[in-house]
Amino acid sequence: MLEAPAAAGMAPAELAAYQKLLFDQTGIVLQDNKRALVEARVSQRLRALGLGSFGEYLELLRRDRSGEELVQLIDAVSTNVTHFFREDEHFSFLSEVVEDWLKAGSDRLRVWSAACSTGEEPYSIAMTMGAAIGRRRVDTKILATDISTRVLAEAQAARYPETRLATVPEDCRRSCFTRVAVDGQHLFEVKPELRELVMFRRLNFKAIPYPIRGVFDVIFCRNAMIYFDRPQRERMVREFARLLRPGGYLLVGHAETLIGMSDCFRVIRPSIYERLKDGVRT
Repeated sequence: MLEAPAAAGMAPAELAAYQKLLFDQTGIVLQDNKRALVEARVSQRLRALGLGSFGEYLELLRRDRSGEELVQLIDAVSTNVTHFFREDEHFSFLSEVVEDWLKAGSDRLRVWSAACSTGEEPYSIAMTMGAAIGRRRVDTKILATDISTRVLAEAQAARYPETRLATVPEDCRRSCFTRVAVDGQHLFEVKPELRELVMFRRLNFKAIPYPIRGVFDVIFCRNAMIYFDRPQRERMVREFARLLRPGGYLLVGHAETLIGMSDCFRVIRPSIYERLKDGVRT
């Protein structure tokens, strides 16, 4: 079978068309300096479909009523940078507040990993909460969402090469993972009792209101809002406030801030915000 010819470089008008399509559908803002990334990622789809130009692929996307190819494009251009216990002070904080809530008599905990990528974040949450809860009987659930079907599939598989466990403490590695052989490769699989705590769902941040039943005690949405413009970030923060209980916490990336976006939160530590009682500050 003949391979499709390599596409010529992406014209400025084509880049603008892809930027508009992705913004309209997902709210993601692709800056002009991302041209090389977009060109490389879209070229992957051209090769997979046997298409010869970026214009042909645009037409295919516009004609695709199923939306399946748009999902493939989103998967291709999504940037997923993550590792276990990333920004580890957040997990130390989570351990502290879970301990406090349990001492106060809580027996039900709900956490949302809003941009879960390949699963390292929600499984880090599960490991942290499991260690804090110990043998106590606590109704614990973690919702993990992402727009990319590719990373969700990897997250649900819950199997990682040893190199991906570099930031997992050795005792945690022994207690939370099982070594398995898959197609001649040795992988580390998250143990069933932790996987059972996590429910994975696809979510588009632009699809407001989010089809989620709250309320949550903690929401992790780290290093995701940087991909959106301010109006979209403000809408997201309002949704997080709606889905968080008063006294619950929103954790964002260290490069992100809620300053000027909401009167429903107060900062208690860098990148950690407490949900107030509808704007009541103490």
